[in-house]
Amino acid sequence: MRRTNMLARTLAPMLVSFALSVPSFAGEAEISSAQSTIDAQLRAFQSNDGALAYSYAAPNVKRIFPNVEIFMGMVESGYRPVRSPRNYAFGKVEEPSGTSVIQQVLIQGPDGKDYEAVYTLELQPDGVYRITGVSLRASNALST
Repeated sequence: MRRTNMLARTLAPMLVSFALSVPSFAGEAEISSAQSTIDAQLRAFQSNDGALAYSYAAPNVKRIFPNVEIFMGMVESGYRPVRSPRNYAFGKVEEPSGTSVIQQVLIQGPDGKDYEAVYTLELQPDGVYRITGVSLRASNALST
């Protein structure tokens, strides 16, 4: 019995430590999943696959832009650096809740200028993060 108590006292702190570390793994997985969605959409744009790019949009975006043609028209006219990036890299990320991610993406546009895109994504009922919005602005960073 004494041995059981000693084992319990030894294992308890380890189990508590493990339990407290689980949310950080979940956060990393959520962020990775959101980044995968953004990366997949940008690759779809680069491949001129509007239907695939549209599939990464969340329902709120699809209500405003109800088909691929309207969606791509909006992207072409207002988000050219996102539509045709020379290159891009993930920047700062926030996870305001367990179901939403805000991701900065640093983009070099087709004009060679730098831009900052801030993506918002929400976890959908099917378990996939989809893009709920993108804000785009010129960046002060220097291209190399």
